[in-house]
Amino acid sequence: MNVICKLTDADIGYEYIRTENPQLRLASRGIVIREDGKIAVFNKCNKNEYKLPGGGTENNETAEETFQREVLEETGCKVEIVEYLGITEEYKGKSNFKQISNVFLGKVIEDTKQLNVTQKEKDEGAKLLWETPQKALELITDCFSKLVKSDYESVYSTKFVVLRDRKILEYYIKNYKV
Repeated sequence: MNVICKLTDADIGYEYIRTENPQLRLASRGIVIREDGKIAVFNKCNKNEYKLPGGGTENNETAEETFQREVLEETGCKVEIVEYLGITEEYKGKSNFKQISNVFLGKVIEDTKQLNVTQKEKDEGAKLLWETPQKALELITDCFSKLVKSDYESVYSTKFVVLRDRKILEYYIKNYKV
């Protein structure tokens, strides 16, 4: 199993706190690429957050089904999974929470041009961008120190999201000679 990254509180600038029997969340996320080589970036502009498409597993879905559903919701695109890239692990000691994300590379096979975002995502200013992998990495990297909390999430949680997705993009760019 390829582990792309393991993140703890210390990685996002907080004191390390060991998790003890943490609540576990399984998720899927990754790189969604169009024919022109641009990738999907999900922006929550009210939080100044840039992230890759993805989210939590629901109703006994497989990791692949979760990825395809989340991509369809957040990008409006149906994707074919090209490759399984590995996993990320997040250990949020302050909230005794562990998330394991399966990471995929998916290619757009149909763009419905219709996002299906939650009310929370709407309230946070959700919009879809298509950027080169290098520009996406720049946006994700630059927003880390400029994040704003929302009515739903603290900056603490969002820092994990942003750092995790930066690590995924760095892995992709390095290993796929992008």
